[in-house]
Amino acid sequence: MAIIRKLAITQFRNLNQQYIEPGKQLNLFIADNAQGKTSLIEAIYYLGHNRSFKTKSLKELIELDQQKFQLDAQVDDYRVKLEKSKQKTNINIDQSRLKNSSELSKILPIQIITPDKGFIVNGTPKNKRSYLDWGVFHVEPDFLLSFKNYNKALKNINTLLSQQKQQELDYWFLEISKLSVDINQSRSNYIEQLKNTNSSELIQELSGLFNTIDSFNYEFKSGWPKEVNAFDSDSVYQYLLKNKPFLLKAKYLNYGPHKASLKFFLNEKEECFLSRGEQKTLSIIFWLTQVSMLVKNNIYPIVLIDDISSELDTTKIKTILHYLNHLNVQTFMTDIGKDLSFIKDENPSIFKINKGVITTQ
Repeated sequence: MAIIRKLAITQFRNLNQQYIEPGKQLNLFIADNAQGKTSLIEAIYYLGHNRSFKTKSLKELIELDQQKFQLDAQVDDYRVKLEKSKQKTNINIDQSRLKNSSELSKILPIQIITPDKGFIVNGTPKNKRSYLDWGVFHVEPDFLLSFKNYNKALKNINTLLSQQKQQELDYWFLEISKLSVDINQSRSNYIEQLKNTNSSELIQELSGLFNTIDSFNYEFKSGWPKEVNAFDSDSVYQYLLKNKPFLLKAKYLNYGPHKASLKFFLNEKEECFLSRGEQKTLSIIFWLTQVSMLVKNNIYPIVLIDDISSELDTTKIKTILHYLNHLNVQTFMTDIGKDLSFIKDENPSIFKINKGVITTQ
């Protein structure tokens, strides 16, 4: 069970040398705008992913006039430390240095609900793949290796296509066909598990999010054209061979798992025809379904909720928080400090942030 018991943040944005001991379930951080609410959420997210959900610029993350930032946490029985400068990144678990971030993500699985990252329903294919693959990574042990090998093959194919070199293309076409099927199968299996989790029982528990919901459904789009059987490597391979002249002209591979997506429906209505309110609410149901499925697999992710009160009314917020407490997962939520008496039943640990200084209330 992933629980952050202690957290120290040094020189991350406007949070300089802050230390907290969060509660095991709901943690509420109250602050006015531009005081450090989102910086806190971003720091925890960074600790689990070794990247930000807001920026790729390291300069934006390190406090002005400093050379590095440091995140240090006690997660269950692990000591996790991440230190980052312009020159290098050090990630240590119990003083043993990690070579990659995948082990970090297993110890500290983190799901985030924030308008900054974008809603998944009617969102971009890239954002949909990001949330989808986050879940697949935690339940399909071989997915990460297939994913890395696929990206390597894709890079080689695009290099050969851009340089108009045909000699090695067939070999890499065969490799990427096999890897593509592995990735498609892992994603498809995960989605079927999600649909089983997204049962009438779960929908009933989240009924406060919708006045009426007959069916919330989603389907997997493999990234290959309809004429390709995305679960058969020979079908993918033959398609690539047949379209080699077109690909050489385009100079890159414009189909495949790196173009995959999800398509959402509410009561058989496609996501693009839904209101913004319906889109964001369905997005939250999808995120909570992912969390619920991991819990059923004995994986307890940490949930980050940033500024969601600006998007949802009190009934919906209370429904979400009650459900997360029911799942027994640790949650970090930010708010601007309006009347929050409606969540007192969830026994939150409350903190105040003022000009980057975090205090317990």
